[in-house]
Amino acid sequence: MFESATELLAEYRARRLSPVEATEAVLTRIDALEGRLHALYAYEPEQARAAAKASEQRWRAGEPGALDGIPLTLKENIATKGTPVPLGTAATELVPAPADAPAAARVREAGSVLLAKTTMPDYGMLTSGLSSFHTATRNPWDLERTPGGSSAGAAAAAAAGYGPLHVGTDIGGSIRLPAGWCGLVGFKPSFGRVPVDPPYLGRVAGPLTRTVAGCALLMGVLSAPDTRDHMSLPHAEIAWSELSGQLKGLRIGLQLDAGVGLNVEPRIRDAVVAAGRLFEQAGAIVEPLAPFLTREMLDGLDTFWRVRAWCDLEALPEQRRTKVLPYIAEWARGGADVTGVAAYRGFSQIDAMSVAAVRAGAPFDFVVSPTCPVSAPPAEWASPTNDPRRPFEHIAFTVPYNMSGQPAVSLNCGYGDEGQPIGLQIAGRRFDDLGVLRVAAAFEVIRGAQRCPEV
Repeated sequence: MFESATELLAEYRARRLSPVEATEAVLTRIDALEGRLHALYAYEPEQARAAAKASEQRWRAGEPGALDGIPLTLKENIATKGTPVPLGTAATELVPAPADAPAAARVREAGSVLLAKTTMPDYGMLTSGLSSFHTATRNPWDLERTPGGSSAGAAAAAAAGYGPLHVGTDIGGSIRLPAGWCGLVGFKPSFGRVPVDPPYLGRVAGPLTRTVAGCALLMGVLSAPDTRDHMSLPHAEIAWSELSGQLKGLRIGLQLDAGVGLNVEPRIRDAVVAAGRLFEQAGAIVEPLAPFLTREMLDGLDTFWRVRAWCDLEALPEQRRTKVLPYIAEWARGGADVTGVAAYRGFSQIDAMSVAAVRAGAPFDFVVSPTCPVSAPPAEWASPTNDPRRPFEHIAFTVPYNMSGQPAVSLNCGYGDEGQPIGLQIAGRRFDDLGVLRVAAAFEVIRGAQRCPEV
């Protein structure tokens, strides 16, 4: 089931296909593949069928919503009324959520067919599908590899054809990193563009899709206002569907070295350089961008996040704390003895990182880079290093834009020696979400034909 959301809407409008037929096709694909991928949580096919029938009636009455009849999933940590939110960990008490979170409320109002929630690792703190609650999620391109994370199930579902639209969350790369490893479009909007509940510094919700147009369609729904997010931006009328734009004359910074973390694999570097050449051939001005992230910034953020995690784990009863994934427990324990001064200094690196990202990109309209410096590791690994002492060596290209609040998208720019997708990140100036999607849409045209996983 690889039709895009825009294609499905056109089929519904022309009466060539119904939401019931589309939903049944997706459910058949899920039933065939889910036993190998383990991408879903709270999978409820009968509720999806009922929603599809209701959508069919709205189309017949000429009253469809913006996403009416489109099969869709939500990441597990996006609350849906009546469903527990385990946050990927066996340590959570399974209490039904009292209400839909903003993203869930908006997609329901738009008429989408919610198929299921999607898996995530413990507390969303891994670039992996490893979890103490869910069975480890696997990458449709290679079942021996991770799809990435923390939007692990969302990426695996999108790549495998579990419908065209999937919503994830991102605080350090959790949408873009799995998008890169699964050959998808993964968009991290500007901080505050999509209301979330509960809000937290750097965290956003955004789309994982197979096309930029699908991403833009979903953003038109997700970006609607919700008063529960006191950190959200003032609502703006953005012409999300107007994706046409010229690359000619744009100044693009090409960043091949993050300054810290894992080295970029040669095949990934070559693919990103080739993407830069395509931008040049289309008339853009492509110039090198020097590294701007430092070891102090990345380690400071790690320290602060460990302290935050330890505060949460320490508050749990012992019998629940012992259920946390050992990797996460060991990582969080590193925050147990951090002094207040050290914690504050770690927190201050968020501002340092933000300032560095904004200043480095100021001479350019957009910055392109690898999404991740390395290819997807084994499915059983918690991260590309698989070492809780060095947990964030792979997020040096993505995390600065969470801290600065800038929009950034990942989409495929090539394939590795073993056929693995390679993600290209495109980051824009603060609040220029539509500009980022327009450049991504232009790159979709010039990059050539794409493959699908053979799972």
